[in-house]
Amino acid sequence: MTGASDPSCIAAQRARLAEMERQLARLRERYDLSMNAFKFEAARALHIRIEAAERERRLLAETLPPLPPPAPASPYAVARRRRRR
Repeated sequence: MTGASDPSCIAAQRARLAEMERQLARLRERYDLSMNAFKFEAARALHIRIEAAERERRLLAETLPPLPPPAPASPYAVARRRRRR
């Protein structure tokens, strides 16, 4: 069974999604640095790459099943402080 619902396939897609998000963060950082340095041509080129990467990331994220909700935290008791006398 090697379909889209295969756990190893989903894990690979999630890894690819995480890598894309790291790449987007680096591109955005380079874009900000270019804008702050008044390098508008470089910033414009980066903006185009950012938009393409965001579209690809969004399409990949839409194909993946949603993550299961996190398990609720188990209750615990907090020890009372002892009063000094």
